[in-house]
Amino acid sequence: MNETLKRAKEILFAEADAIRNIPLDTHFTAAIGILYRCTNKVVTTGMGKAGDIAQKVAGTLCSTGTPACFLHPGEAAHGDLGLLDKGDVILAFSTSGKTREVIEMLERGRGLGIHSIIGITSHPDSTIRSLCNVVISMGEITEPCTLGLTPTASTAVMLALGDALALVLMEKRKFSKEQFGLRHHGGYLGQKARQPHTGAGSVSIR
Repeated sequence: MNETLKRAKEILFAEADAIRNIPLDTHFTAAIGILYRCTNKVVTTGMGKAGDIAQKVAGTLCSTGTPACFLHPGEAAHGDLGLLDKGDVILAFSTSGKTREVIEMLERGRGLGIHSIIGITSHPDSTIRSLCNVVISMGEITEPCTLGLTPTASTAVMLALGDALALVLMEKRKFSKEQFGLRHHGGYLGQKARQPHTGAGSVSIR
């Protein structure tokens, strides 16, 4: 195997190991309970690469029966905080848990009456831990980047946790294929969601 492929495999294995080593515990269960009981919408947030993941998680939640949107913490400081309503749940992504814009948004959200905040973070001394009702720990993350800086393993863990939250919620809500199709009416997935279910031994007529 040439060095390029060898290095690529090392990176893939490092990200897979980071996901495999997530220390899931009762905090995940508690987070599911908060999200399931949410009476309004879930607002995801994060800065930088964590924000990119937060946007994707909001989209996955929406398509699987949990209304959600993304709020950029930087824009929140310039009026977008008005998106928040009582009854919302904030789902905050931050590996360090020390990002100033995220901390400020959570503090101001509390001031607007947001009572439920879930944090997804790695560092045990994360500042956002004190602002959250529930914290899902990402575990200790080692980025495979030679500089030890580029968010890759950490964002893979965030994405995996977001997907796990969305899919467990979907199943808890008994969200159906038909309901998925109503929310995803375009493209291949929308078409697939509207195809009649065919059990074993049945014939699909096209």
